[in-house]
Amino acid sequence: MSEQAATVGSRVGKCMLHNWTEERAVAALGTEETRTQIQRYGHRGILTMDQESKMETVTTLKAAYIPPRSPGVRLRGIRGELLEKHIAQMIREEVQAEWTPPIQKTDFCSTTQKDFCVEGFVPLTPETTQVHDYKTDQAVTFWGENCQQVQGVTAVHTLKAPFRKSALFSTPISERLDEIDLPPDN
Repeated sequence: MSEQAATVGSRVGKCMLHNWTEERAVAALGTEETRTQIQRYGHRGILTMDQESKMETVTTLKAAYIPPRSPGVRLRGIRGELLEKHIAQMIREEVQAEWTPPIQKTDFCSTTQKDFCVEGFVPLTPETTQVHDYKTDQAVTFWGENCQQVQGVTAVHTLKAPFRKSALFSTPISERLDEIDLPPDN
């Protein structure tokens, strides 16, 4: 008992009461390593004395496990198995029918074929009422027709071209030659 107390007293740190058995078991092994090495890596040589040995790949559970075997006789009747297969097949077909609805026949008819190639359709070209020149005429648009209601637009001189370039905004009032009356000051 005095030897154990002497070896424990020579140790740097104190051990807990529950670790006393571990401390006694490794007292002789911990002489060549420092305290920090023991705390970091543990005591070497406790589980095996051969440090280069490889670990086993088979656990005791795998070595002792025996897969279950069938009893060797039929546990269910043939009629019951066939009934189960038939019911499973019916359910499978119902679910398949719900998930994939029947494919409708695709109509590959274009708009021209459907609307203009109908029997009895006679194409008519409307007669022109005015001569139009697409290069010089102003396009008919929503904004062009409603130019009087648009806010933030300078004064419109001609209704045929309401959105053409206008220098009235930047031209000084004294240099406006085309206006007869000056605009009122507000």
